[in-house]
Amino acid sequence: MQLTLLYVPFPSEKTALQAAACLIHKKLIACANVFQSTSMFRWKGKLQKQKEYVLIAKTTPASAKKAKKEIERLHPYELPCILQTSADANEKYAKWAKAQTI
Repeated sequence: MQLTLLYVPFPSEKTALQAAACLIHKKLIACANVFQSTSMFRWKGKLQKQKEYVLIAKTTPASAKKAKKEIERLHPYELPCILQTSADANEKYAKWAKAQTI
């Protein structure tokens, strides 16, 4: 069964966890993982290196669009990265995830 994964870096663990809690509360995602990473990128002409906290949100294809809109509303970055991909999930987990989302 298919699930949708959303990959979203945040500037702090606090903001990533707050977004995850909001998305779960609104039943837009089934669950989330948050982990620390180091990101490198060019921003306004300068090379940047910073610590970020990546949120991986697990949701259904039907809820993904609403989840992305809510992430854009919540996200503190001027230009947030919100990547979406599909993943095959084991049937029991996918059924559980579907039951957790709208």
